This record gives sequence, structure tokens and C-alpha cells, in this order.
Amino acid sequence: MDAYPPIADHGLVGDLQTAALIAADGTVDWWCTPRFDSPSLFASLLDSDRGGHCRLAADIGDEATVRQLYMPDTAVLVTRYMAQDGVGEVVDFMEPDPSTTPSASHRLVRVARVVRGSLPFELICRPRFDYGRAGHSLDRLDDGSVVFHGPGTDLHLQATAPVALHPDGSDVTARFTLHAGEVAAIVLTSESGGARGGRPGGPVPDAEAIARSYDDCRTFWLTWLRSCRYRGRWHEMVVRSAITLKLLTYAPTGAPIAAATMGLPEQIGGERNWDYRYTWIRDASLSVRALIDLGFTDEAAAFRRWLRARLDDGATASGEPLQIMYRVDGEPHLTEEILDHLEGYRRSAPVRAGNEAADQIQLDIYGEAAYALAEAEEIGGIRGWKVFADLLDWLVDHWDRPDEGIWETRGGRQDFTYSRLMTWVAFDRGVKVATAHSRPADLGPWVAARDAVFRQIVDRGWSPKRRAFVQHYDADVLDASLLLMPRVGFLAPNDPDWLTTLDAMDAELVSDSLVYRYDPAASPDGLRGSEGTFNLCSFLYVQALAKAGRVHQARYAFDKMLTYANHVGLFAEEIGPSGEQLGNFPQAFTHLALIDAAIGLDEELDRQTPPPAGRHDRTRGAQGP
Repeated sequence: MDAYPPIADHGLVGDLQTAALIAADGTVDWWCTPRFDSPSLFASLLDSDRGGHCRLAADIGDEATVRQLYMPDTAVLVTRYMAQDGVGEVVDFMEPDPSTTPSASHRLVRVARVVRGSLPFELICRPRFDYGRAGHSLDRLDDGSVVFHGPGTDLHLQATAPVALHPDGSDVTARFTLHAGEVAAIVLTSESGGARGGRPGGPVPDAEAIARSYDDCRTFWLTWLRSCRYRGRWHEMVVRSAITLKLLTYAPTGAPIAAATMGLPEQIGGERNWDYRYTWIRDASLSVRALIDLGFTDEAAAFRRWLRARLDDGATASGEPLQIMYRVDGEPHLTEEILDHLEGYRRSAPVRAGNEAADQIQLDIYGEAAYALAEAEEIGGIRGWKVFADLLDWLVDHWDRPDEGIWETRGGRQDFTYSRLMTWVAFDRGVKVATAHSRPADLGPWVAARDAVFRQIVDRGWSPKRRAFVQHYDADVLDASLLLMPRVGFLAPNDPDWLTTLDAMDAELVSDSLVYRYDPAASPDGLRGSEGTFNLCSFLYVQALAKAGRVHQARYAFDKMLTYANHVGLFAEEIGPSGEQLGNFPQAFTHLALIDAAIGLDEELDRQTPPPAGRHDRTRGAQGP
């Protein structure tokens, strides 16, 4: 168990096509390449023995104080080692590639340097290809670099002086000492589909080339952030969340993934261990408004193009116009398999690769897709409008069905209130856009369906006993997904029925401002065990409180939530009973919700205390409408 660092004990670096997790002790314990959803090169986060890792750290035992941070406003990660004999750092980065062309080559740069005294460093590189299932061979080249040959992928390990790489069976080690002002670089370059025996990493980099690469990486992030309009009270956390969302977006298609990892448990020792390296229609669609509010319109437009392409692809294997998730390139096949050779994070098995929930019916995705496309107003021109209108024409005949719901339960289909809510959103946004832009549409059936959904939710989704809207029509169970009801305009945030719903959630689902999705004991979901509070829901709760006029309660809840961020401002999916982070990491949905909560809370606080004359709008900047 001691071989596994806490889930939160990591920073994230990436190049916009893949990403690596680096623990605070300097170990790369998760890296899949050439894409987020590719098999891993390093996966010791899921099996400390079989998974593989690359550790570069000061070799000074327990005497050092270790701290990890990001270079401000970048995705450059710095791990600092402070000991009696010296102070040193390992700087990790991947140079972003915003190209729309997928690359077979990806480079992780690790730079060791000493700023005071002297420190010994140790390098251990133990790649394990294909989630640790495949063996590899090792070649040492004339220039002293090493190539690990795996199935379909090579990993080239290069180093600058004074590092000398020493093959040790199928692995590589090195030990070296740096004095104040000295720098050494370790470069890991993965090449997929290349010929064996070549030089996938190119020539051995010199100090000048590494410095240029570092400067290019830093410049990319600082330039990208110029588009950010947020000027609110929580600038540092919002910017970190925005950078994290960018790192989790696959640049060639504009598709964001749900998280960088797979298999990390929602309960230590439990079976709720899913693969989140894919693009969920729901998560990505709800990101559009946040991205636009922050000023990142290019990212929002890129995802809308990806979404329209999925609609253009036509019906899925199940006959639905969309399925709930896809691979980043739009591929719909996500066969789930159990990697039973991996013991799982802290023995939390099974480890799943792929996600069979892709075959579920979740009707809410049509509302979220409509929500995202409607933000474009013109819906992508005439052709885009036709695809959008065809989707709503189909939904008129298919909205009134049980489904698996937003939480992808595996306990059978129900008439979930949230699913109905989002079908109402689909019709509502469609009617508004068609009317505002004089687009051709069979509005009669759309309006009738919108009104029928509304009446059904009010009649069957409301529990007089609980005085609250409930999870599904056949029970009185509460569900935090309904915190989105006022946000999507179904009712006003101060509607009496909403306020009693919020009170019921506060009494049953909220624990010290942390929010559970639902109670699995009261609403069995087909899985054993329990889970932590859900960070997405905790941030939705903040926004709901603020819009309901409970601004001081909302601010206190928000500030408390921020204390659960890790040391570099990242969040996993859930928070456990002792405040530990659980689930896949970092989770995009959590960071999106953080951004939304910050913007919404800023707006309500400013209404209570108007900013001084001449002060810029907090979310849109001086040039905003």
C-alpha cells in the first residue's frame, strides 16, 4: 500500500494529445501515448510492480523537504528538493502541439538543476508497454542514448551530460551529482508505428535546445491565457482550471476527455473503477458556456464542430442519433475489458480499460448537445441547422422512455427526472433558436413535446412527501444532478418548489458543504460499495445557493471546497470521508463546475456590493458586452 502515492499527490503535464501524471516524489507513474486513450507506457499508479514508471529525483532519502508547484500561468511542473547540502529542482514539461494533425511522436522533458550547494540525483526508467502486458527489448545507441522497443511503440531515452545511462536488464538507471548552477536534462520520446533501429528522439539535445523548448512551452501557455476574460475573486484557481481543461482536450479534433486516467477507485478496495479517457457528450457540451464566458471561443467552436460531426455520422449501433461517449477521434467502439494482471490502485480491482457504458441509453445527452449547439446561435449554418432540426424531430417521438440516467447506473433503467429535464432543454433551445433566427422547423410538435415534458416533470418528478423534485418517478430519492434545474431555466432559482428541493438536498445529500450524488442504499445502482462526495455536485451546489440568494452560504461552501484541491490546484472526481481525493484525476467536469461556480458567485456578490465605477466586468473584461 505504501508503494502508491495519494491520488491527489500529482501534477499533470501534457502536449494536447497525451498527458502524464508526475507524483510529488518525481515519479512519472502514468503516461499513455500516442493519445490519451492509448495503452500505457507507465502505469505504476495502477500496479506499483507491473505498471512501469520513470523516476527522476534527488537521491537524499528522507532528509529532504519536497514541494511541487506549477510555474505561474503555465503547465510547467516544478518539483523542489530542499536538503541541508543543497536545493535542487526537477522541471517537467511537454511542449504543446495545437496542430489538428495527430502526431506519432510525443516528448516529455525532465530537467534537473541545482540552485544551491550540491545534490545527487537518481534516474530509474522502467517502461512497461500495453498496460504492462507486453514485453520489450532494449538497444543502446552509439551516442549513449537508449531505445526501448515495444509492440508498435518505441521509447527513446536521451540525456545530457553529466548523465550516463546504464542499461540494467530491460530497464535503465543513472546516478549523477549536480552543483549550484548545473543542469542536466532527461528526454523521453515516444514514437508509434516507426521502424526499429532508428532515432525516434532525434539527436541528443543540448542545453540550448532544451532551453528553447522550455521557453516555447512557457510562451504557449502565457499567450493562450491572453484570451481569458476572467477578472474575478478566484483568479488563480480559475486559471489553473482553464489550463487543466486545455490539457485534457485532444487538439486534433477539439474533443475534451473526462479525465487523464482510468481505473482510479471511487472507494479504496471497491469496484467503481472506470475508464474516463473518452469524450462524454454531456461533460463536453456543458463546457461550452464556461469556455465562452472565459473567452476561449476557439475551443468551444472546435468542440461544436466535433459534436456536429457525430450527428453527421448518423445513427449509432443502437439506433440512437448519438451515444453517450466516444473516443477522441469520434470512434464509437469502446469495448470494456478487465486488466486482471494489474492489482489496481491500492488493490482496488478490477482495473477496467474501455467503458461499456457507451452502449447505455441516456436521454439527457440530447439536451446537453442542444444546449451546446444553441450557444452557436446559427447552429453551424444551414447544413448544421438541418442536422439539429432532424435531431429534435427524432426526439419528439423518443423522449418518453426509461434510461440509465446521468450517473450511468447498472441497476436497470428508470424514468429519471434529470433525463426528462434535459429533453425539455433540447426542445426549449430548439424553439428559441428557430424563432430568433427564422429557421425552418416543425415547431408545433417541438412546442407540444416541450410542454408535455414540463407537465410530466411537475406531475411525476415532484414528491409531495419530500416537497422536492426527486431522482426518478418511482421513488422519493433525491439526486444532486437536479441542481442544474435553475441553471437551464426550467424554473427560477427562487421558485418556492426549488427552494424546498434545495433544503431537502441540504439536509440529506450535503455533508459540510460536500455533496453526494445520491444515496446508493436508497436507490440501488447495481454496484457494490459506496463512494465519496462528488466534486461536480459540490460546485453545482455553490452556484445554486448563490442564485437562490444564499450568497454568504455559497461563498463559505466555495471557499471550503477550494481547501480540498491538491497542492497544485487540481481536483479528482470525488472527496473521501477523510478529505482524500478519490476517482479519476484530474477530472474535467469538476474543473468546469469550479469555473461556473466562481463566475456565478462573483456575479451575485457584485450585485450585493457593486464594484467601483470604472472597474471591469469580472467575467467578460473591458471589451465584453
